[in-house]
Amino acid sequence: MALTPDDVVTKQFQHVRFKEGFDPDEVDDFLDEIVVEWRKTIAENDELKAKLAALESGDAPSEAAHEEAPAEETPAESPAAEAPAAEASSTDSQVSADVAPAAASAGIIELAQRLHDEHVAEGKAQRDQLISDAQTQAAAIVSEAEEKGRMEMERLDRERATLEGRITELRNFERDYRTQLRSWMEGKLRDLETTTTASGATPVSAIGL
Repeated sequence: MALTPDDVVTKQFQHVRFKEGFDPDEVDDFLDEIVVEWRKTIAENDELKAKLAALESGDAPSEAAHEEAPAEETPAESPAAEAPAAEASSTDSQVSADVAPAAASAGIIELAQRLHDEHVAEGKAQRDQLISDAQTQAAAIVSEAEEKGRMEMERLDRERATLEGRITELRNFERDYRTQLRSWMEGKLRDLETTTTASGATPVSAIGL
């Protein structure tokens, strides 16, 4: 598809963030200058094509009349023959001079296309960089979360082990306390029975205590 000035005017570029790039205003101003020169070149080319077509259509009858003229009149008409030749030479010079605007137009189109390609390439590079940074950041977040989870599990395991050890100590303390309390009560009962027996009173065991 051929590129036209309207394509340059209506072309929209995506804005990028967080990265260096061309100034959008400067790019727009330069593209506007390109469009103006491009349209001027197209108008000049159209005008030159119209002139060339008019010259070509006007030369055909002159050449036919020149061919039908008698041979003996050729020397007399040599100055007149030189005039069309000079005009044709001038026309060729004008056409050659008109090639320069066409070349300039091609250069402008090439420059616009190069700027477009550079802008697109820069946008793709920035997109890839953003995706890479996001992936790296996501991987870091996941790794950090996994590390925190592992450390939390280790802390909970240590607390559980500490609590289990404390429970075991309390159970041992309870068992020892019960044993000591029973031994103390049994000793007191034996002492009480011994004292009662020595005094001739009824033993404590006999009254159901």
